[in-house]
Amino acid sequence: MIEIKNLHATVDGKEILKGIDLTINPGEVHAIMGPNGSGKSTLSYVLAGRDGYEITEGSVSFFGKDLLEMEPEERAAAGLFLAFQYPVEIPGVANTTFLKSALNAIRKQRGEPELDAMQFLKLVREKTKALSMTDEMLKRAVNVGFSGGEKKRNETLQMAVLQPKFAILDETDSGLDIDALKIVAEGVNALRSPERSMLVITHYQRLLDYIVPDHVHVLAFGKIQRSGGKELALELEKNGYAEFGVNEAA
Repeated sequence: MIEIKNLHATVDGKEILKGIDLTINPGEVHAIMGPNGSGKSTLSYVLAGRDGYEITEGSVSFFGKDLLEMEPEERAAAGLFLAFQYPVEIPGVANTTFLKSALNAIRKQRGEPELDAMQFLKLVREKTKALSMTDEMLKRAVNVGFSGGEKKRNETLQMAVLQPKFAILDETDSGLDIDALKIVAEGVNALRSPERSMLVITHYQRLLDYIVPDHVHVLAFGKIQRSGGKELALELEKNGYAEFGVNEAA
């Protein structure tokens, strides 16, 4: 599905990614863990096509196409989705308007018929019910006035509506209490399928108690230093990142 080879990227002239190699097959859930400043969020932004990140070397193939040559909206239409660590607020744009426009834009690019208002409302209400979201949240401006947990549930709702083929979850557990974490994780797990892959970026093992990954990678100093199964997350929780030369107390 996605193959990253020797990916290097800079931000404001500083090299953050220093040679990422990663292959994710259909149906797989991979987790990337690492200390602050290791490049986790940079990797997610580079894959999503965010401005301000310069690719200096390497390649990313997405379903056989050059992802780095695609505009962000083309990546979304091709099935890539990024759930932000800090979801943006969009004053003046109702949640339903945003979701309907995003979904129909993707359907149009895929050559699928757009959903009318009634079809969309039926779909979005099915999805909100599973995430314990109210109709009132759908009427409000995107993320404006939402609590941290509501914003993350809203990100999960977007994913449930847009049905991406490859979803990147950038520290989705950030700012969530345990109840909100369980609701969000249940929503994410409901989207697992043999055709969909996920890249879960997190600091802590607790998220991986609820979204159990097939593979875990340690990212430090801009490179994947070690890969393993889900037991690697437990090992990191116990021992920290000291073996990778990271002093988190510094």
